[in-house]
Amino acid sequence: MIVGLGIDLCGVERIRRMLADHGERFLKRTFTEAEVACARRRKKGFEETLAGRFAAKEAVMKALGTGWGRGVGFRGIEVLKRPSGKPCVVLHGTTAARAAALGVTAWHVTITHTEDLAIALAVAERG
Repeated sequence: MIVGLGIDLCGVERIRRMLADHGERFLKRTFTEAEVACARRRKKGFEETLAGRFAAKEAVMKALGTGWGRGVGFRGIEVLKRPSGKPCVVLHGTTAARAAALGVTAWHVTITHTEDLAIALAVAERG
Protein backbone atom coordinates (compact mmCIF):
# COMPACT_ATOMS: atom_id res chain seq x y z
CA MET A 1 0.00 0.00 0.00
CA ILE A 2 1.31 3.45 -0.88
CA VAL A 3 1.83 5.65 2.17
CA GLY A 4 3.22 8.67 0.38
CA LEU A 5 4.32 10.00 -2.98
CA GLY A 6 6.73 12.84 -3.66
CA ILE A 7 8.21 14.46 -6.73
CA ASP A 8 10.79 17.21 -7.08
CA LEU A 9 12.64 19.09 -9.78
CA CYS A 10 16.07 20.65 -9.20
CA GLY A 11 17.93 22.93 -11.57
CA VAL A 12 21.56 21.97 -12.05
CA GLU A 13 22.47 25.67 -12.05
CA ARG A 14 21.04 25.93 -8.51
CA ILE A 15 23.50 23.26 -7.36
CA ARG A 16 26.35 24.99 -9.21
CA ARG A 17 25.54 28.26 -7.42
CA MET A 18 25.37 26.54 -4.02
CA LEU A 19 28.75 24.92 -4.66
CA ALA A 20 30.26 28.21 -5.82
CA ASP A 21 28.83 30.17 -2.88
CA HIS A 22 29.18 27.61 -0.09
CA GLY A 23 31.49 24.82 -1.35
CA GLU A 24 32.26 22.12 1.19
CA ARG A 25 29.83 23.60 3.72
CA PHE A 26 26.95 22.99 1.31
CA LEU A 27 28.14 19.44 0.60
CA LYS A 28 28.53 18.57 4.30
CA ARG A 29 25.15 20.02 5.29
CA THR A 30 23.24 18.40 2.45
CA PHE A 31 24.90 15.12 1.46
CA THR A 32 26.61 12.21 3.19
CA GLU A 33 30.22 11.32 2.42
CA ALA A 34 29.01 8.26 0.50
CA GLU A 35 26.72 10.39 -1.68
CA VAL A 36 29.49 12.85 -2.52
CA ALA A 37 31.90 10.01 -3.29
CA CYS A 38 29.31 8.38 -5.57
CA ALA A 39 28.72 11.68 -7.39
CA ARG A 40 32.44 12.12 -7.96
CA ARG A 41 32.60 8.64 -9.60
CA ARG A 42 29.67 9.20 -11.97
CA LYS A 43 30.15 9.51 -15.72
CA LYS A 44 27.61 12.33 -15.82
CA GLY A 45 28.71 15.62 -14.34
CA PHE A 46 29.21 16.01 -10.61
CA GLU A 47 26.65 18.82 -10.36
CA GLU A 48 24.03 16.90 -12.35
CA THR A 49 24.38 13.91 -10.05
CA LEU A 50 24.09 16.09 -6.94
CA ALA A 51 21.01 17.78 -8.41
CA GLY A 52 19.41 14.36 -8.84
CA ARG A 53 20.23 13.37 -5.27
CA PHE A 54 18.92 16.71 -4.00
CA ALA A 55 15.65 16.24 -5.91
CA ALA A 56 15.34 12.69 -4.54
CA LYS A 57 15.81 13.92 -0.96
CA GLU A 58 13.10 16.56 -1.46
CA ALA A 59 10.80 13.94 -3.03
CA VAL A 60 11.30 11.68 0.00
CA MET A 61 10.47 14.59 2.33
CA LYS A 62 7.25 15.16 0.41
CA ALA A 63 6.39 11.45 0.50
CA LEU A 64 6.83 11.57 4.29
CA GLY A 65 4.43 14.51 4.40
CA THR A 66 6.88 16.72 6.25
CA GLY A 67 8.79 18.77 3.74
CA TRP A 68 12.01 20.09 5.22
CA GLY A 69 11.69 20.33 8.98
CA ARG A 70 9.89 18.54 11.79
CA GLY A 71 13.00 16.46 12.40
CA VAL A 72 13.46 15.62 8.73
CA GLY A 73 16.58 17.01 7.09
CA PHE A 74 18.79 16.42 4.10
CA ARG A 75 21.42 14.38 5.96
CA GLY A 76 18.74 12.09 7.37
CA ILE A 77 18.02 10.93 3.83
CA GLU A 78 20.79 9.14 1.99
CA VAL A 79 20.36 8.39 -1.71
CA LEU A 80 22.78 5.73 -2.90
CA LYS A 81 22.76 3.31 -5.80
CA ARG A 82 22.53 -0.43 -5.92
CA PRO A 83 25.01 -2.47 -7.99
CA SER A 84 22.36 -2.47 -10.73
CA GLY A 85 22.53 1.33 -10.81
CA LYS A 86 19.03 1.73 -9.40
CA PRO A 87 18.85 4.41 -6.69
CA CYS A 88 17.97 3.41 -3.17
CA VAL A 89 17.05 5.36 -0.04
CA VAL A 90 18.56 4.85 3.41
CA LEU A 91 17.03 6.86 6.25
CA HIS A 92 18.80 7.88 9.44
CA GLY A 93 17.86 9.27 12.85
CA THR A 94 14.61 11.19 13.24
CA THR A 95 13.86 10.78 9.54
CA ALA A 96 13.94 6.99 9.94
CA ALA A 97 11.73 7.33 13.03
CA ARG A 98 9.19 9.40 11.07
CA ALA A 99 9.06 6.76 8.33
CA ALA A 100 8.68 3.98 10.90
CA ALA A 101 5.82 5.86 12.58
CA LEU A 102 4.04 5.93 9.22
CA GLY A 103 4.69 2.21 8.76
CA VAL A 104 6.96 2.68 5.73
CA THR A 105 8.66 -0.62 4.90
CA ALA A 106 10.01 0.10 1.41
CA TRP A 107 11.04 2.97 -0.83
CA HIS A 108 10.91 3.22 -4.60
CA VAL A 109 12.91 6.07 -6.14
CA THR A 110 13.72 7.07 -9.68
CA ILE A 111 15.94 9.94 -10.82
CA THR A 112 16.52 11.36 -14.29
CA HIS A 113 18.78 14.15 -15.54
CA THR A 114 19.35 16.50 -18.40
CA GLU A 115 22.22 18.98 -18.60
CA ASP A 116 19.97 21.56 -16.94
CA LEU A 117 17.47 19.68 -14.78
CA ALA A 118 17.10 16.70 -12.50
CA ILE A 119 13.79 15.21 -11.44
CA ALA A 120 13.07 12.53 -8.87
CA LEU A 121 10.01 10.58 -7.79
CA ALA A 122 9.78 8.78 -4.45
CA VAL A 123 7.12 6.33 -3.31
CA ALA A 124 6.84 5.25 0.32
CA GLU A 125 5.24 1.83 0.71
CA ARG A 126 3.81 -0.07 3.67
CA GLY A 127 3.40 -3.79 3.86
